[in-house]
Amino acid sequence: MTTVLRAHAEDQYAEELAILAKDDDRVRPPGWKLSPWAVTAYILGDGDRITPKYIGPRRIVEVAVATLATDRALLLLGVPGTAKTWLSEHLAAAVSGDSTLLVQGTAGTAEEAIRYGWNYARLLSEGPSRQALTPSPVMRAMAEGRIARVEELTRMPSDVQDALITVLSEKTLPIPELNEEVQASRGFNIIATANDRDRGVNDLSSALRRRFNTVVLPVPATAEEEVDIVSRRVDQLGRSLELPQTMTGLEEIRRVVTVFRELRTGVTEDGRTKVKSPSGTLSTAEAISVLTNGIALAAHFGDGVLRPSDVAAGIVGAVIQDPVSDRVVWREYLETVVRERQDWRDFYRACRDAG
Repeated sequence: MTTVLRAHAEDQYAEELAILAKDDDRVRPPGWKLSPWAVTAYILGDGDRITPKYIGPRRIVEVAVATLATDRALLLLGVPGTAKTWLSEHLAAAVSGDSTLLVQGTAGTAEEAIRYGWNYARLLSEGPSRQALTPSPVMRAMAEGRIARVEELTRMPSDVQDALITVLSEKTLPIPELNEEVQASRGFNIIATANDRDRGVNDLSSALRRRFNTVVLPVPATAEEEVDIVSRRVDQLGRSLELPQTMTGLEEIRRVVTVFRELRTGVTEDGRTKVKSPSGTLSTAEAISVLTNGIALAAHFGDGVLRPSDVAAGIVGAVIQDPVSDRVVWREYLETVVRERQDWRDFYRACRDAG
């Protein structure tokens, strides 16, 4: 696994999953590798041997895990950067031991990605048969009793979305060409994710939405919580990418998080000054990306210490998505808020030069 850029959750955290499985004496739903209690402990951590994968309200995770133990599918809904994909991967890894049964939703996703396709060479030579059929990740999950993941559900065309209705309501997948069907084995379920910003793109039909239990993932409630999340993920990414050791000051992380939160909410941290918000989402995930890129700059082109100049360009790039309107918003924020903070002078100069 040393040559893999990003290991699957079940491989990266195999030791933690084994520890939980060994000590887990609670009731496990059919087909589950761990009990719901152990799955929750894996996601949130135990403060000792198990590292937290998601930092947020415990009840949200408990509701998500409990949903997977029923016959209802789980829909993780939230704004970009609220760890929907991250949480879905770790839930699938803990429940099924396999997070790879994935359908990535896009405008070009075809119905075959949900149902099945064909090996056309065999289809032409042999005719319709099980050997000529190419199962989708959803079909494989049904047959094996595992969790299937559907990412960005609302990005997929409506007719492709509706292919899930029979799967979720009847727990079967008809194959009319063979006059057969695949019935779901116990342990099967679906975790889907959807983006709040994509409302109106391909909204879910009421028939499909009724078959999901929706769990809304919130943005971090406080700055301290977001700083903690960003610090953990930046450290994990730095180690997985084998970046040279860099002095990552908490001050720079806090500055990036503060800038993102103030522009995202439209008000400064002290509540005294209203600011305009840019068109971008300025999510926690983007803050992590800005800081990881800054660490790479500091390690390879600097003195090994993360400084304002290392993160300034990344912040400017994240904020200015629209070169006209966002540039005005950023310049106004820089001059009216950042410039007035005495201990941010070096940060102000770096951002001004980068802009």
